[in-house]
Amino acid sequence: MPISLDQLSELAESAVKPEKSKKRNFTQSVEVFIKLTGVDVSKSGIKINELLELPEPGSDAELAKILVISSGPLGTEARRLEIPVLSREDLEKLAGNKKEIRKLANQYEYFVAEAPLMPLVGRVMGQILGPRDKMPIAVPPTGSIAPIVERLRKSVRIRMKAQPVVSCKIGNESMKAEELARNLQKVISVVESKLPNGEKNIDYVLVKTSMGQPTKLKLKSTR
Repeated sequence: MPISLDQLSELAESAVKPEKSKKRNFTQSVEVFIKLTGVDVSKSGIKINELLELPEPGSDAELAKILVISSGPLGTEARRLEIPVLSREDLEKLAGNKKEIRKLANQYEYFVAEAPLMPLVGRVMGQILGPRDKMPIAVPPTGSIAPIVERLRKSVRIRMKAQPVVSCKIGNESMKAEELARNLQKVISVVESKLPNGEKNIDYVLVKTSMGQPTKLKLKSTR
């Protein structure tokens, strides 16, 4: 049977308790790790790598770091929204400067670029942004960036790499357990939809704060 919202709330609440997560001088993220079973990642062809809009983005959604690459109206709108902008001239100056490009890749979670600049972005930054799944979202020069920014600020990237584990952030320790649980439920639902046998391919769900001890829920006990 599916994991109930109450079970997920208990899991999230346990992960942020003092005995599991000592108080730090910063607000810690809350992360989930979903261990799969009965799936051979190298042979199954299953790929999990997508942006997911969370039902409860939390207070840190406004802190999502976004960089807009534009020399037109898109950039003007971004500046009005107080979002950093990289102009075409700035982009051209980055050519060959891998150190600076890596710095930007580490500094920003999401990149948005006006569509005509995408070929140049690919040549200058693609080698570094591509492997990190941070290639920009392309937007028509006359399009609006506001709805894209709003969506990105509510989103997380869920992914599975070489190991049968899917991970992502589901919020922060200041959020209510019920809010974290709703985000967790959404993530699990999306992961299940990608698996051949749905929840039967999930071994356990582990939740922890950035620097805390993990709390685990073994799924076979819920079936």
